[in-house]
Amino acid sequence: MRFVLLTFFAILFSSSFTAQAKMYKWVDENGQMHFGDKIPPQYQVKEHQELNEHGVVTKHKEAAKTPQQKAEERRLERERKKQAAIEKKKKQRDRVLLDTYTTERDLIVARDSRLEAVDSQINLAESIINDSNKNIESLETQIEQIKATNREVPEELYQRLDIEKKQVEVQSGVMKNHKKRHDEISEQFNGYIERFKVLKSEQKAKREQLARERGETL
Repeated sequence: MRFVLLTFFAILFSSSFTAQAKMYKWVDENGQMHFGDKIPPQYQVKEHQELNEHGVVTKHKEAAKTPQQKAEERRLERERKKQAAIEKKKKQRDRVLLDTYTTERDLIVARDSRLEAVDSQINLAESIINDSNKNIESLETQIEQIKATNREVPEELYQRLDIEKKQVEVQSGVMKNHKKRHDEISEQFNGYIERFKVLKSEQKAKREQLARERGETL
């Protein structure tokens, strides 16, 4: 190390080292420090420094990144942007929540109103299903009675039976979707209510803090 420093100072103060000259410092693969007016090609992509005529570092170049390091940096940047977008959306939702609702009761009323609208659709689907099931039972009874007398069953009865069965299938899907929507609304608004409580509590704490600060300055 002492030899390296002596070499450096010898180069630095030599008559050939003018004010316009550049000096570089780099470390080889063995950890040995080197100085010179040119960097060997194999070290140009590695970490090195540029010095002025006074030996002060003027530039510092990091080692070239490996493909793996670059890929990791891109992944981290994507994750950072994703988190930033989530935080931005969260703040926007909080702002809308506070601007739209004044009290917790307002949120409860809004939730129950939407749930009632969905419940009415569920009840309608159930009613249609029940009616169709009754019609199916009646049609199947008619068909069996006709068959029992060795008569030919009118095609119209089979068509009506298919229609009623299809109605049950369709309305069952509708009812399933409405029930899913019911659960989503309930979960969504319950989350809104809990978040609203937190935001209101934070607002109250800020007001109390401001009041204390104002009191202390009087």
